[in-house]
Amino acid sequence: MIGCHLGRLFQVTVSGGSYQNGLTATIQGIPPGLMLTEQEIYGDLLLRKPGADELSSPRKEPDLPVIYCGTNAADTVENAGNAHMTNGTPLTMLIPNLDRHFIHIKQYQDTNRTPRPGHASYASFQKYGPSDDAIGAGIFSGRYTSTIVGSGYIAKKILEKCGIRVFSFIREAAGVRCPDMDHEKVWEYTNSYKQMRCDYDPFYQEIYVKNRVKNEMRFLEKMTIFAQIEQEIEDIRAKTPEYNPEEIKDKYGVHHVVNCPDVGVAQDMLDACNKITITGDSSGGIVEVVALGCPAGLGEPVFNKLDAELGRMLGIGAIKGVEIGAGFGVKDMTGIQSNDQIHSESGKVVFDSNQAGGITGGLATGQPIVVRLAVKPTPTIDKDQHTIDKYTNENKSLSAITRRDPTIVGRIWPVAENYTALVLLDNLMAHYGYQTLMDKVGSRA
Repeated sequence: MIGCHLGRLFQVTVSGGSYQNGLTATIQGIPPGLMLTEQEIYGDLLLRKPGADELSSPRKEPDLPVIYCGTNAADTVENAGNAHMTNGTPLTMLIPNLDRHFIHIKQYQDTNRTPRPGHASYASFQKYGPSDDAIGAGIFSGRYTSTIVGSGYIAKKILEKCGIRVFSFIREAAGVRCPDMDHEKVWEYTNSYKQMRCDYDPFYQEIYVKNRVKNEMRFLEKMTIFAQIEQEIEDIRAKTPEYNPEEIKDKYGVHHVVNCPDVGVAQDMLDACNKITITGDSSGGIVEVVALGCPAGLGEPVFNKLDAELGRMLGIGAIKGVEIGAGFGVKDMTGIQSNDQIHSESGKVVFDSNQAGGITGGLATGQPIVVRLAVKPTPTIDKDQHTIDKYTNENKSLSAITRRDPTIVGRIWPVAENYTALVLLDNLMAHYGYQTLMDKVGSRA
């Protein structure tokens, strides 16, 4: 299978499937000397994992990451202080599947002859034949996005050390739209929201805060603990603190479920999604990603334009459209409205607007990069649909019986955020190299 690789200088290769033993991400290009812990990576993974709130699938995967290689097992010399730091070699991250029981496999076996409309199941059967990994949709399941979040977190951490901040939020859900807000306030809100999710996640508290799994453990030691956790998933989940919306709003200033920086609008989004869910149907929405601090000139021309690279986020399952800045809205503008006019203030370049979303000619302008992703409704729904028997082409009817997400919007924003970080870091490494060479050969004006 090709197509599971991303990047030129910062490279990510993913593998695995929904009901295989797990998923992996192998990452190349991480500089040595970066301190990484599984706890901090999990802090982002828990944002997209299933079963975390009323808008997600009831599957109970904890999505606990294991750094298998790519970091130092101990100090390279006594008291060097570089244990568990990256060492410049490829880093492989494992995300075992712990909630894959036969009762759920049987549900897929009972329905896999009849492809789910709107899902990859028909096309993947045509491509891979009878051995297509159709249990839980294999690598076409949303579970593979955990590898993007895990690897993208590392990219995001490196970018922050370079002065670039990447964050994301739900711009629209079930037809309810968040108004425009100051980016700095949205940045603060999303950080508070993430902290709330860590504080309320029982696995984060039971596994990492209580040091049940520690970086210094050997791989087999961790697997022994994971085998225990697999038997304790329900017990650990039962320790989830009760979500009191008002207490969370008072303490963190965020909504208890929806990552929308307007708390009132977030509740309207939740109500709208639930209104559709109780009918057995699903809903979609829009995720917005913002990157602050990208240097002007970041990106490449023609085939590798920065906006084209960000357009690769169509590779995220359920994404049916990607727009940069005003996006499709430019069709209703005139040139004077679309152009981001430029002036100087105290010797500093200032743009009057940002219709281009921070990118022109495939290169960053130095303005905030703004990307929006259109998320389709979850294809697995609790409604009768007509389909076929993929072996005989006979007409069949299908009612969903598998575990499903009422909407995917609430789980895709961390995927989009971290995918964006992967693209930006790959381009930043090339940009730094190009600028350094330009200085060396003296071609700067």
